[in-house]
Amino acid sequence: MDSYTIGQAARLLGVSVDTARRWADAERFPTRRDGLRRMVDGPDLAAFCVELAREGAEGDEVPYTSARNAFPGIVTAVKLGIVDAQVEIQAGPHRVVSLLTREAVEELGLEVGARAVARVKSTSVFIDRA
Repeated sequence: MDSYTIGQAARLLGVSVDTARRWADAERFPTRRDGLRRMVDGPDLAAFCVELAREGAEGDEVPYTSARNAFPGIVTAVKLGIVDAQVEIQAGPHRVVSLLTREAVEELGLEVGARAVARVKSTSVFIDRA
């Protein structure tokens, strides 16, 4: 299972380290100590990313921007079939869903809480394990 420092979590959330610390202090997501560092477990951060995206979507207009080719984020769901798989990534306020082979998901070690990058080319989405 992946774990993240507060600084890494802040980058994945698209906020400052101070904001991530305030959210952790307010118990919006759980942290634990690893020596001197505060750590966030991947599944806990994934759940908070989904919650944060829902909060941001309520009543806020999404700005019109040009699409970017790479969406770094955190895996929030993996659904394995016999041959295929569906992987969801929360990349800031964006939820990216990709269909790929089960073999690719297993080779990349994609699981809830893992860092990943969704790369978009035309209508295909490729997932890189970060």
